Amino acid sequence: MRTAEIKRKTKETDIEVFVNLDGEGKVSVDTGIGFFDHMLTSFGVHSGIDLQVTCTGDLHVDGHHTVEDVGICIGTAFAKALGDKGGIMRYGSAFIPMDEALAFCALDISGRSFLAFDAEFHDERIGSYDTCLTEEFFRAFAFNSGITLHIRKEYGKNDHHIAEAIYKAAAHALKDAMRSSGGGVLSTKGVL
Repeated sequence: MRTAEIKRKTKETDIEVFVNLDGEGKVSVDTGIGFFDHMLTSFGVHSGIDLQVTCTGDLHVDGHHTVEDVGICIGTAFAKALGDKGGIMRYGSAFIPMDEALAFCALDISGRSFLAFDAEFHDERIGSYDTCLTEEFFRAFAFNSGITLHIRKEYGKNDHHIAEAIYKAAAHALKDAMRSSGGGVLSTKGVL
């Protein structure tokens, strides 16, 4: 079973993450940032993984450390749960509409960390969530999971819809990439 548990405690955050990549989309998230909890819940449900996240962070400063460090922990858990990446499709992509917004994600579970993020928001915040932290989460996730990740906002006016389309596009792309290939490592090198 592809599972992992990560615990990380710093002077800024105290985080516990559990992932089951072969789960049923059972999600429990508590980071202290309501909109971020909503996005991570969508991420877990739409990728089909079981995801448990608890985080106590220095929210009296702002949400940056919480969002980035949760991305680090979820990315690390994915890397651990995927192991040598054998037997998976490796690539995934998805266009996801959310009312007037449309987002695209393409990714490669390659062992080569990279983020190309092309999405601007209209406002600085959605509730207590800083919209600029969307990119920070996905950077931390990509660089700690070993995933090449491309995310693009095609269009949209409502920041809630834009962010949610982005998280869901990443989730559906991951779901495709983690599917069984029925074989070994999908690479001409034989390893990733």
